[in-house]
Amino acid sequence: MVSTEPQETTETPKTAPGLLGQLVRFALIGGFCALLDLGTYSLEMALGMDVQPWPVLARAVSFIVGTTTAFFLNRKFTFSAGRKDGAGQIGGFVLLYGVTFFVTIGVNSLMLAVLPEFTLKETVAWVISQGTATVINFVMLKWVVFREQPAAA
Repeated sequence: MVSTEPQETTETPKTAPGLLGQLVRFALIGGFCALLDLGTYSLEMALGMDVQPWPVLARAVSFIVGTTTAFFLNRKFTFSAGRKDGAGQIGGFVLLYGVTFFVTIGVNSLMLAVLPEFTLKETVAWVISQGTATVINFVMLKWVVFREQPAAA
């Protein structure tokens, strides 16, 4: 006979990591995804996308690869609110990363234009654009996309 009564479970609900835990997880995931992003960008540049207008496309593709991976990993492991409300979060993600996309591409292009010629120019431009995006993303993911809803009293 199959019971429809709720069954007791020994699993304890997952609690949200505190701000420090979230920062550590965000940094680890971000580091991994930044390497994925930089690796994609470097590969594209090495394959001939280092002359205009191709660096913009190379940065766009690497951004999409890195940030999409980061979204799903942060949703799973960093922000406990990421485990709920999927449709709204995906809309917030698209809006956030749409804005961040243009900021990243703009900063990268600006750095390529203003930095003097030197061996690691493309990498330095990427690091500056990535740093700008990382700050924007943590703040907006934590307090907007994956915000914790206050507990009902």
